[in-house]
Amino acid sequence: MPRTTPPFRADQVGSFLRTPAIRDARGRHELGELDAAELRRIEDREIAELIREQEKAGLQLATDGEYRRSWWHFDFIGLLEGVEIVEIDHGIQFQGVQTKPKSPAIVGKIGFPPNHPFLDHFAFVAANTIVTPKMTIPSPTVLHWRAESSGIDANAYANRDAILEDLAAAYRDAVKAFYDAGCRYLQFDDTTWAYLCSPAEIEKAAARGVDVEGIADKYVKLINDSIRDKPADMVITTHVCRGNFKSTWISSGGYEPVAEPLLAGCNYDGYFLEYDTERAGGFEPLRFLPEGDKIVVLGLITSKSGDLEAPEDVKQRITEASQFVRLEQLALSPQCGFASTEEGNVLTEEQQWAKMREIVELADEVWG
Repeated sequence: MPRTTPPFRADQVGSFLRTPAIRDARGRHELGELDAAELRRIEDREIAELIREQEKAGLQLATDGEYRRSWWHFDFIGLLEGVEIVEIDHGIQFQGVQTKPKSPAIVGKIGFPPNHPFLDHFAFVAANTIVTPKMTIPSPTVLHWRAESSGIDANAYANRDAILEDLAAAYRDAVKAFYDAGCRYLQFDDTTWAYLCSPAEIEKAAARGVDVEGIADKYVKLINDSIRDKPADMVITTHVCRGNFKSTWISSGGYEPVAEPLLAGCNYDGYFLEYDTERAGGFEPLRFLPEGDKIVVLGLITSKSGDLEAPEDVKQRITEASQFVRLEQLALSPQCGFASTEEGNVLTEEQQWAKMREIVELADEVWG
């Protein structure tokens, strides 16, 4: 049961550990020691090599590893019209560590600019790979969830929920722009569904001014409005992330509270779900995946440590998942990216590639 269209049986979430050359160049650029043109030249060189490594690992897709980003979400969000990334008095709290104190502020009408730099980022991958180029961007739900109430300009929007219509329209424009650039595999990365599985995170969101009553239904509508004009030959998936910063995490809880609206309600073509620890619960929520063409990509290979999973254990877990959803509607990937922020997780590049090769080998054994 091999697949020739995404998501592939052996897939990946998107980000890879930044190479020493990337880390050095971005650091020198921030210090003013390297101009933008030279930074871009080094990024191009390192991304081209990264693409070769993905192809050599046997993957049917390639990304730019998010090498041009500091964050998996804020770099894209901060370049939307009407949005700025600002410093606040706290970062995002992970287990025992906080990120840099940054947050999106909504300062005007939200829109997708036709010259958004991520379009060029995609075009570079497409021009430099022989496999399917994949683009990852944050889900529109992330901006709604993450913006501080104090960071929403009342002259632009009366409240947080007032942004939803313009936000969906901006993402429809983004989907069209990526499609016109040649993108046929687009992924919306999303932490909000994992947060909705965690009573502690729901409580924190309510304290920040998020109206959590009926929020799952609200997010189903936002996502479906955002992708409603998706062409038939374009695949849009989502990755549900539980937090990924220096090998730490944020949310715990099985998918049961959100499985029906997420799997049956959202019009995604595929779902990358994290299943690397007991914090994700069992596979029972997969029963809500409709029979048909939708794919669940099982994140059974952790990106948070370098230890390789035992192949027989992974295959056994795939068998367990297939009790709730047909095997032909399943695939395999890392649980998350290897570097959702530029700091990266705590493992080596060699360990990272060993995991990707294991995923390809296991997928060949399970699905042929």
